[in-house]
Amino acid sequence: MKKSVLLWLFFSLIIGRGIAQTPTFPVNGVQDERPDRVAFTNATIFTDATTSLEGATLLIRGGVIEAVGKTVKIPAGTRVIDLKGKRIYPSFVESYAAYGMPEVKREARGFRGTPQMDSKKKGAFGWNQAVLPEVRAAEVFTGNPQEAAELRKLGFGSAVTHSQDGIVRGTSALVALLDAKDQEALIKGPVSAHYSYSKGSSTQDYPNSLMGSVALLRQTYYDAQWYKSVKGKTETNLSLEAFNQNQSLPQVVEVTDKLGALRTAKMGKEFGVTYILRGSGDEYQRLPEIKATGLSFILPVNFPVAPDVEDPFDAGIVSLTEMKHWEMAPSNAALLAKEGIPFSLTTATLRNKSEFLANVRKAIAAGLEESAALAALTSVPARQMKIEDLVGTLKPGLLANFLITSDNLFSESGTWYENWVKGVRYVLTDMNQTDLRGSYDLAVGGRQGLKLNITGKSDKPEYQIVVSDSVKVTPKVSRQGDLLTLSFNLDPKKTKGENRIAAYIDGKNIKGDGYDAAGKELTFLASYKEGARAARPDSARKAPLAIGKIIFPFTGYGTEEKPKQETILIKNATVWTNEKEGILTNTDVLLQNGKIAKVGKGLSAPSGAKSIDGTGKHLTNGIFDEHSHIALYSVNEGTQSVTSEVRMGDVVNSEDVNIYRQLAGGVTTSQLLHGSANCIGGQSAVVKFKWGETPDNMLIPEAQFIKFALGENVKQANWGDAARVRFPQTRMGVEQVMMDAFLRAKAYEKTWKEYNAASNKAGLAAPRKDLELEALVEILNKKRFITCHSYVQSEINMLMKVADSLGFTINTFTHILEGYKVADKMKAHGANGSTFSDWWAYKMEVKDAIPYNAAMMSKVGVNTSINSDDAEMARRLNQEAAKTVLYGGVSEEDAWKMVTLNPAKMMHLDGRLGSIKAGKDADVVLWNANPLSVYAKPEKTIIEGTVYFDLEKDKELRQSIASERNRLIQKLLTAKAGGTPTQRPQFQRPRHFHCNTLGGLSEEEGQVRYFGGQFTCDGSCGY
Repeated sequence: MKKSVLLWLFFSLIIGRGIAQTPTFPVNGVQDERPDRVAFTNATIFTDATTSLEGATLLIRGGVIEAVGKTVKIPAGTRVIDLKGKRIYPSFVESYAAYGMPEVKREARGFRGTPQMDSKKKGAFGWNQAVLPEVRAAEVFTGNPQEAAELRKLGFGSAVTHSQDGIVRGTSALVALLDAKDQEALIKGPVSAHYSYSKGSSTQDYPNSLMGSVALLRQTYYDAQWYKSVKGKTETNLSLEAFNQNQSLPQVVEVTDKLGALRTAKMGKEFGVTYILRGSGDEYQRLPEIKATGLSFILPVNFPVAPDVEDPFDAGIVSLTEMKHWEMAPSNAALLAKEGIPFSLTTATLRNKSEFLANVRKAIAAGLEESAALAALTSVPARQMKIEDLVGTLKPGLLANFLITSDNLFSESGTWYENWVKGVRYVLTDMNQTDLRGSYDLAVGGRQGLKLNITGKSDKPEYQIVVSDSVKVTPKVSRQGDLLTLSFNLDPKKTKGENRIAAYIDGKNIKGDGYDAAGKELTFLASYKEGARAARPDSARKAPLAIGKIIFPFTGYGTEEKPKQETILIKNATVWTNEKEGILTNTDVLLQNGKIAKVGKGLSAPSGAKSIDGTGKHLTNGIFDEHSHIALYSVNEGTQSVTSEVRMGDVVNSEDVNIYRQLAGGVTTSQLLHGSANCIGGQSAVVKFKWGETPDNMLIPEAQFIKFALGENVKQANWGDAARVRFPQTRMGVEQVMMDAFLRAKAYEKTWKEYNAASNKAGLAAPRKDLELEALVEILNKKRFITCHSYVQSEINMLMKVADSLGFTINTFTHILEGYKVADKMKAHGANGSTFSDWWAYKMEVKDAIPYNAAMMSKVGVNTSINSDDAEMARRLNQEAAKTVLYGGVSEEDAWKMVTLNPAKMMHLDGRLGSIKAGKDADVVLWNANPLSVYAKPEKTIIEGTVYFDLEKDKELRQSIASERNRLIQKLLTAKAGGTPTQRPQFQRPRHFHCNTLGGLSEEEGQVRYFGGQFTCDGSCGY
């Protein structure tokens, strides 16, 4: 090539003008002018996810769609763009964004410092800083061109955005992703109301637990209902006023796991609200229950990174749950779609939003239909947010938000050309640029017989020069319009330096000139041979990859099918009845319809019954643990001295492997208690360990109890000097807190009685429902009963006197290690005692503990039980009971009652639990030996006629777990070898909760703080 020609090409590159026509519109998001009318003709137009029109026209005027169809009349003066061979889709709608919202600045909240009790909000707003219904996204929105461009590249044209701060987060706004004034970008507000269980930037202590967040949200609903009736009469509360106004909008709640979805659905029923849930991606793990909620979801596509299991030790600390979720998470959307559960897709929770489209394609590869994916990105979010009259489809009157693509929207080889937002054109890839993909015969200088292959996407082509079968060279290529520069070395093993070529597109060929490494002139000619292979038809999508099975619960020792209730006849066992009949030998027990149907000798099995030979074995009731903290997301709402409004039933974790472990120890029922950080703690959850069921199906709803506490934990004696700021700080103060709380409850009850008794309520304002005081009134009315953490005799006496003076009874003193000193007073008061067998010396107030405590209380006539307060001890409560035979000479039968019948009496459940008697619940355990023996093992643990633990099946489960782990490890190794990104597993210390545990598992503030801990996992780790 002549030097003058090279100079001409060089300057053409500099000024952006070449031989072929350069793009009319610059690439990468610079907007074009907005003509009055534009018609896009000869396109395949997808008006929605299920309707497509071939050879159709889309007519827009300004920022609105004027017409769409095959017979659209194009007015004179309309600018026409021919899109023959191209497609038009609705732009995506992001339904869960924080785009344009102020940054959430979270101030440090010290764990042990001066309590922050009051809100920092100024003005006539609500009392809690995490309740922010008055925040309106439309009023604080400020567009961000960089973020808008990022979302446009992902296909979004609009976003429903809100401030993601607090438990009650205010309202959202619909905004267009424009590089324009905020006034033009803001489309509509308010759109939806938003909630979460994270208090965000609030500097107040309350709440510091998941159950506290639930309680605060419930109380806010009740406060808002009350405010409707008193507005203007007693006070003006701008927060409650806004909360009530927001109820007419779609209600969106952010949850962090599938159990959070069920918890929120339950709250929706309480207040008559149908929520939209911003899910977590694990909904498939509880699909039947999720479907039963009837709710719709906004699903993230933030799939877990593959754990690197190449190192055997690293593999050993990865649980079965983690590996199965890695494999199955991409199937979440497909499985929900199969069940008819409506959902949209969101970029929320993605650290790198550029992964969004790749992850949507993963979901499609895992079985999600492309039409369902398109709907989840367009019409469904519009319908959820009630903005379908503005965005989500391509219909007359809607905003002109649409994408122009080369072919199938979700094809990896397709090209996205433009994203139009409110009629403003944003160029992603110049559609006028020549598509170079294909095969070429190549000659470089005098060298013939070379090949040039151009593959990849039209906007991101991949170049390869084939020198020979064994030598393939990847050139460096840059392109501007129809001009290219290339550099390459055809003989990298023999020569150094590179050929440099300046080329241009001439029809279908590529021509150019340049220099070799020695400075000698070269010619370059790539003669077009054939085009790239056509994109795969939409209908040719590959079948979903094979994956494992969903198990219930989704953790180690879960099963593909939940256990089912059976009719069971247990024959010839030694039966510990806990009734006047005592221990019966060679006796049969029939379990039918979840109840004990018959007890006797020579019983015949009904048709279809399962028969179990109990010869040489012992049959007992299931163990009842009166004091436990397993299977909970959080234990203490430790921010206030009285938190009777919180409920442990709101935070039951049915996936906790300790449930299975305790079934293996013969435990069938437990009281899951609040911790002992407060004088008056939260309401208990009494559960049956129905492994595989949901929290609600485990609860015994008629058991209504609450946790109180005395001593060192309450007055923060062990929390360090920095924590000695919250009232009370002395045992005297504890008494005063109790008295004050119940006096307030009495006054509250009186107010309600007077209101309800009024014959004419006109002009009367109903009292405000106070969840904290409601629970205390239930105690006064003997509808809720107290389990009190206690050690020292002086405090035990004090609380009984307080109760006597106020007219109620302390149901149970738990721990009660000095109970032997006051057993006579306890009996007179009517209190039960639930104690440890031989725990002592772990803090000062237990220094007088003795192992004879249980026996001495029992002999005085106090109904006495042995509890665990510990995940590990609960697996051996049969042996803990046996210790009372040694320490105090208690009979074996009475010792056994201390972990069965006696706690059932304490919990007012002995009418259905605690003994083997016809009509009671079929909660029994078949042991291989005397249950008080250290050698005894449960062979079968049965709850309501359903076998939840079977020793033989346990062996099969262990083999199944090992096999499944190996399958997944091999799959992970193959994925890594294939280029899948991995991350090294991190060892995670287990979280066994105790009375003094603060924090929880799913609150972002819930950094679990406690003393001690043991290694565990979901029961399936390799070590």
